[in-house]
Order: sequence, then structure tokens, then C-alpha cells
Amino acid sequence: MKLKYLTHYPLQTREQVQKLIESKNLAKYLLKKYPKSHTMKNDKALFTYVMKIKNEYLKKSPPLSKTHYDGKINVIHNALGTHHFISRVQGNKLKAKNEIKIASMFKSVPEEFLEMIVVHELAHFKEKEHNKAFYKLCEYMQPSYHQVEFDLRLYLTHIDIYGKLEEY
Repeated sequence: MKLKYLTHYPLQTREQVQKLIESKNLAKYLLKKYPKSHTMKNDKALFTYVMKIKNEYLKKSPPLSKTHYDGKINVIHNALGTHHFISRVQGNKLKAKNEIKIASMFKSVPEEFLEMIVVHELAHFKEKEHNKAFYKLCEYMQPSYHQVEFDLRLYLTHIDIYGKLEEY
């Protein structure tokens, strides 16, 4: 079975995941580690959540205009979330808007997964590229960033194989 969300991980790691899948223990692993879903179910709650993280770690970054769940983001082909830097000329002024969109499928996932996606998109406000400084900033905002990203990839693998976890 091809593990499309884990292709850049070492073979040994992919083999361990394959064993979890074959033994039908992938869901058990995820539910034990992340037993419940977050509570940010609407756009207003999501915006408040994102602003809390932004204000704690990125006080000097440009203001955030909008954050919302987007049903049009296709996780398999696009991303988990997106960030946009929009500049418009209004009269003789240049207006900048910064937005974050998160795939609607993440309305019902553990908070750690949502936090990882938010941290990732916020980090792009300071670091445009996925470089060392970018990942260092992600780890600063969420010390377990890399582990949570891996576990989120396991969750997406579970969805591909078995569908959504019923507990979330």
C-alpha cells in the first residue's frame, strides 16, 4: 500500500506505519494519543483561536484580516490550509489583507492538529519558504510541531483507508 502522506519519511518509519495498518491499530494509536476533538467549530471561534496564537507568538507581524474554514480546499491535491497576502490600491493608499483558510474537514479533529495547521500558516507571515527558519518558528509556537505533523499525516492516511474516525 502506498502511503502518500508519508513518502518523504524513512523506509523504517513507513514500515512501522504499515504494520499499524495491517494490525488494524492505526485508529487505536490515534485515539489513545488524541482522544477528543477541539471546540472551534465555526469561523468566529476559529478566528479567536488563531488571534490568540498570533498575539502570543507573532505580535509584530502584520494584522490578520480574516480566518475561516473553507470547504473548497482539497486536502489531497492542495493543502491543509492556505494563507493569502492580498494588496489592493484604494485611492492613493495600498491596503494589505492577510487571510488564513483552513480545510473544513478540520472542524472535527483534535486541537493539536488544528494548532499545527494554524501555526504552519501563521509562520508563513514571517517566513515565506519552508526553510530552517520557518520550521524553527513552527517549533517555537508548538514545541511538538513535527510529531503532531507526523500524526496528522497518520490521520489523513487513516481517512484514505478507512474513512473518518467516528470518535471525532
